[in-house]
Amino acid sequence: MAEQSWQLMQGERLIGTLVQDEVDMFWTDCHFAPGPGWADLQPLFAASRDAWQNGDMEAAVEADDAIHAQGLVLVPVDSGALLTEFLLRINGDKARLRY
Repeated sequence: MAEQSWQLMQGERLIGTLVQDEVDMFWTDCHFAPGPGWADLQPLFAASRDAWQNGDMEAAVEADDAIHAQGLVLVPVDSGALLTEFLLRINGDKARLRY
């Protein structure tokens, strides 16, 4: 079976590419390669990561809501359905995806 991969898009702007590494029940672990739009959104993902790691639920939910408000979609590279509802964590070149 071929690895699944997605382009993380904001409108016509490429934020990055995710390539599936493995699936762990509810989450899909991926390699993340940043695209031209990543620099603008990286602080939102860092805020989410830091809030979750610090156990600050209120800040974590606010950060995730801010990410969701960006209108991001995951476009399959080869085939499959467009993903519009998902949770995404990005830390360096690692990503965790739940859809």
